[in-house]
Amino acid sequence: MKTVFFTGFPGFLGSELLPRILKRSPEATALCLVQPKFAPLARERARPLGDRVRIVEGDITAPLDVPIGDVSEVFHLAAIYDLSVSRERGMKINVEGTRNVLDFAERCRSLQRFHYVSTCYVSGRYEGAFREDDLDVGQRFNNFYEETKFLAEVEVRNRTGLPATIYRPSVVVGDSTTGATQKFDGPYYVIQWILRQPRVAVLPVVGRPRRYRFNVVPRDFIIDAIDHLSARSDSLRKCYQLADPDPLTVDETLEVIARASHRRVIRIPLSRSVAKFAIDHVPGVYRLLRIPAGAVDYFVHPTLYDTANTQLDLPLRVPRFADYAARLVEFAAAHPEISASAMA
Repeated sequence: MKTVFFTGFPGFLGSELLPRILKRSPEATALCLVQPKFAPLARERARPLGDRVRIVEGDITAPLDVPIGDVSEVFHLAAIYDLSVSRERGMKINVEGTRNVLDFAERCRSLQRFHYVSTCYVSGRYEGAFREDDLDVGQRFNNFYEETKFLAEVEVRNRTGLPATIYRPSVVVGDSTTGATQKFDGPYYVIQWILRQPRVAVLPVVGRPRRYRFNVVPRDFIIDAIDHLSARSDSLRKCYQLADPDPLTVDETLEVIARASHRRVIRIPLSRSVAKFAIDHVPGVYRLLRIPAGAVDYFVHPTLYDTANTQLDLPLRVPRFADYAARLVEFAAAHPEISASAMA
């Protein structure tokens, strides 16, 4: 009987991906490394899977002291997703944590596959098309989240003996069918700001919104993609950018959100530097907007993501943002208690 070792459960992606992986392998069991503070939630979400899931309390920031047994597949999703994370904390969780999971994987004698969830934003602020085989191209990073995820992917690629596959999602939002999500960030900052206003909403717009693109993918696409690609033998040692190959411009994205919110929007142009300074230093601006300064960078993002491997190997297409934006807005309006915080 094969065992799947899994980190990142019961997180935003892990909660949905783990049941899918077990569904396609009826004989498999899962060993989930979970921080003690999330163990009760993990056990609750694993209950429908019965005795096929074993929760082991631990933390990727320390060497993994878990039974290797017959682990044949590793899914490493755990990371700190926080645009304002300190470099020290990002290094501890994203880089050292990944290194500890890699060390564990190398000790697994039955290992057949190692699946690592990275991010498209290892690209930093690279100008132009960033390919799936690109990594270190001299890019500058917006924040320590991007930098430490980049360094973590370097760690994975340097373990040349591991049978690894890398998945790079772009900005992940809620389910395209239900709108459901566990956190509100990315375009949700705009959605929430617009929803707090009357029929005519004032919206600060950074940079040149018709030039830059905002790459958004729904969670169900990411789950479907990783489920499918991780089962393919020919996905071994490939990297997949799970991004929209033809994303909307920022201007088009804002218009879609405005229509879905039933608002008419008046745009107030601002430069990137002025917007970030105002949020960080002008009293009351952050409290009013509730948009962190770090999020501004992604509305003037210069990178386009090539998805050649994904389009070749994945028989699925990214849902168009305009087709499901209304569901995201409806869910956000119905769940004001959800925050931008991810599990960490």
